[in-house]
Amino acid sequence: MNTIQVQWYHSPCGDLVLGSVEDKLCLCDWGSRKHQEVIYARLGKVLQATYEGETSDILEEAAKQLDEYFNGKRTAFDIPLLFAGTDFQKKVWHKLLEIPYGTTLSYGELAKRLDMPKAVRAVANANGANALSIFAPCHRVIGSNHSLTGYAGGLAAKKHLLDLELNGKPLL
Repeated sequence: MNTIQVQWYHSPCGDLVLGSVEDKLCLCDWGSRKHQEVIYARLGKVLQATYEGETSDILEEAAKQLDEYFNGKRTAFDIPLLFAGTDFQKKVWHKLLEIPYGTTLSYGELAKRLDMPKAVRAVANANGANALSIFAPCHRVIGSNHSLTGYAGGLAAKKHLLDLELNGKPLL
């Protein structure tokens, strides 16, 4: 049985739970997320792991890189990630990594980039199941009319992250 080591990270727009297995980050999730237990159960099942409240080198590095990101000193992360989900979800999450800092795209555009233009709803659901928020930047996916739509950390957090990236500082 594996162990997912977890610790809290206090960001300017809400608390995050960071989790690692061995030398990879598998969790960066909003503490306020609805139905959080679904994400935790999926990770535990897929990774055959239990949770333990202790730090690790990878969690310390993730926190350091998040600090740099929130201070406007980092535009890309270099933390090894471990995606735990279905093959389709992993495909969507890997595609999120290709969205450049400071840019957004719609769920429809993301579906097109996955060569699945009719799978917008499925892509949106996979995006919503992302357990590696910020590192796999699901906040950069917006509605086709440029509106901010659902986000696990709440729309205020999504706006904060996009303002930080688009303007160099949050506008909250």
